[in-house]
Amino acid sequence: MDKQLILSTMLQLLRGFEFTFGIFVFTLLFSLPLGLLVARGRMARNSVISTVVRIYISIMRGTPLMLQLLLVYFGPYYLFGISTGNAVIGPFNYRFIATVIGFSLNY
Repeated sequence: MDKQLILSTMLQLLRGFEFTFGIFVFTLLFSLPLGLLVARGRMARNSVISTVVRIYISIMRGTPLMLQLLLVYFGPYYLFGISTGNAVIGPFNYRFIATVIGFSLNY
């Protein structure tokens, strides 16, 4: 086997792992507080807050994750006309940010 091919493949896998691990860390960082907030809202005695949270939970549980990710990624352009193709916030591009937002809202 070609050692250069193996090395190239391993480097690509490492870059993919870094990207995936970043998604995991940021999703965990944002979804835990959101989940606690949703749980608190679900247990609220105020019927308006409880109803809004129940609707949110029903929507999140009733739609597939892929649909939610597509909505977060393509939604700003089709709903508001905001171009996000080359958007960069710090070291993160829009694809990464949309992925973290989608996973955080879902989990």
